[in-house]
Amino acid sequence: MEKLAIASSSAHRDPAISGSPGVDAASAFLGDLLRELAAPGPLNLPCFPDIVPRVRKALSDPEATPDDIARIVGTEPRLSARLQQTANSAVFNPGGVPSSNLRHAVTRLGHQLVQSVTMVFAVQQMKSDSSLRPVRTPLGQLWERSVAVASICQALAQRLKVPTDRAFLTGLLHAIGHFYIMVRAADGRGVSYDETLAALAAARHPALGGEVLKKWAFDAGVCEAVACQHDHRRKPRRKADLTDVLIASTVLASALLDDEGALRRCAGVSAFIALDLGREEQAAVLKHTQLSLGTLRAALS
Repeated sequence: MEKLAIASSSAHRDPAISGSPGVDAASAFLGDLLRELAAPGPLNLPCFPDIVPRVRKALSDPEATPDDIARIVGTEPRLSARLQQTANSAVFNPGGVPSSNLRHAVTRLGHQLVQSVTMVFAVQQMKSDSSLRPVRTPLGQLWERSVAVASICQALAQRLKVPTDRAFLTGLLHAIGHFYIMVRAADGRGVSYDETLAALAAARHPALGGEVLKKWAFDAGVCEAVACQHDHRRKPRRKADLTDVLIASTVLASALLDDEGALRRCAGVSAFIALDLGREEQAAVLKHTQLSLGTLRAALS
């Protein structure tokens, strides 16, 4: 199990093994999870640090001040240290002016990046949980891919001149449905995260991810982008939007991580047309990501 690899986010067709007991069981498991997510009630995500929904709730409160958020974050010293480290990193502090306290760190990063760093903290904590030992390797692989997608989302958002922090967070969360599947498969429900479930999860995680984010009260644009990230033939809107950014970013991340930068996956993906992103621009984004990804990972780790 430790050697199980993560399927590419763009290789999302269901396994063509209809009637196989393994596929039927895995498919039924995913169907149960989706129905559970669509039903009223809180999100059931074992091993997820409880600080995450508390921070999320504070950040969604329009009356919450940086002091309020810092006070909540401060109840988890490891998250506090992570936020200050990130706020002082070269990526998020190019001027080199140190953040003197947690409130300054929260103010510098802003709500979206505080959420991003909180998610990084949560995944790192989950990876060390003994109950998730069977999926620790694929969990880590999926997280590395998520950071790459987030980096590309940020680069594309800069080109569009739209909020980069929101795009970055959306990229970081693009596989939250896949994370959810992994965690729930490890909680003793009789389904293991094997190659069959991994392949089905790669195909079906966007729908579950959209529902997870609805449970967490993310805005409709983020939920739609995550749910529609596999729609490579999406009809163009009046102008490019966050969903186009995420679709293009997941395809480019697969090109970077799985195809050594070859851009054949990009052909026929309508998001690149909506973004007016030709081959030269696609290659430039990948080059930028290659150069910046290591620094970004260091800032978030």
